Amino acid sequence: MNIFVIGATGFVGGALASHLAGAGHTVTGLARNAIAAITLADRGIAPVAGDLDARRSATVEAALRADAVVYAAQAGPEQETAAIKELTGALVGTDRTLVFLSGSGVLLQRTAGAWSPDVFAEHDPFTVEPLADFRLAAENTVLAAAAQGLRAMVIRPGLIWGPGDRGHLPMIYQSVAETGAACYVGQGLNTYSHVHIGDVAHLFALALESGRAGGIYHAVAGEVPNRWIAEKVADDLGVQALSLTPEGSCRCVGRVRRPHHGRVQPYPRGRRPVGIRVAPRAHRHAVHDRRRPLAPARRLQTRRPKPRFAVTVVVQATRGQRTPGVHTSSSRKGNSREHRRLAS
Repeated sequence: MNIFVIGATGFVGGALASHLAGAGHTVTGLARNAIAAITLADRGIAPVAGDLDARRSATVEAALRADAVVYAAQAGPEQETAAIKELTGALVGTDRTLVFLSGSGVLLQRTAGAWSPDVFAEHDPFTVEPLADFRLAAENTVLAAAAQGLRAMVIRPGLIWGPGDRGHLPMIYQSVAETGAACYVGQGLNTYSHVHIGDVAHLFALALESGRAGGIYHAVAGEVPNRWIAEKVADDLGVQALSLTPEGSCRCVGRVRRPHHGRVQPYPRGRRPVGIRVAPRAHRHAVHDRRRPLAPARRLQTRRPKPRFAVTVVVQATRGQRTPGVHTSSSRKGNSREHRRLAS
């Protein structure tokens, strides 16, 4: 299959492009500049010059030359809205495939670190927070195109981790560097659902091969309360874990990145929303998580991982290690109804 990856130089998009190329597909990737083009070429990905701004038409032309398009770009709200509108408008009626990387952050709720019992499956109704308005609108645009001759679908991962990730765990380590303590918000009962980057890439490959038009796929492999992660980091570094107020967490972390699909973008200092909760069915979450966004329609694992082991797996990711079993068994078995269709 000839696959065009938008966002191929990013953490998630790069992993997707490499995985798909390794599976024997012909993969091209969007390159905004010469450095990006060299990076892609070194990975065996054919670069395509373009972007999501002034050269968006070149991006759309490249999409029309491919059999399938993967959108995994880390774009701002205005960029993403315009790009998805133009991309779907060009692809409808062509019977091509479009897979849009969203995130469980569309389900986010604000809890200031408290527990919430709310859970959501892929098609459950929910009230979207203003922070996630643009992402849900992009999802709806993609899904609407599925009824117009485009095999379009949406994938919502939980917190994506793996070698090179820049998500929540590095932020806690950063809090130690800035305060001397591993910081968490409030009670720390807001819970992160997570998934390894390798499993996300595998799910995208399944979606490209056998996903249904209009499908929404949630991808998670476990869950860890925020405080457990902070306590594990504290143990690792020999420091104390520290509970902060939402306001204090902004001062503690300073300039951090916000959940943006699964994708992330910087927040100005002191402007980061904290204590946001994302909740999938059978995985209860109280997080500011969209990265690499967490909600399976039918839970993607048959049982909860043991708390300390689950936290250990996450911490080991910072050292480039991947412990077998926890991150792969659930998502690749696919206990979600949608995911079972892909795996069958």
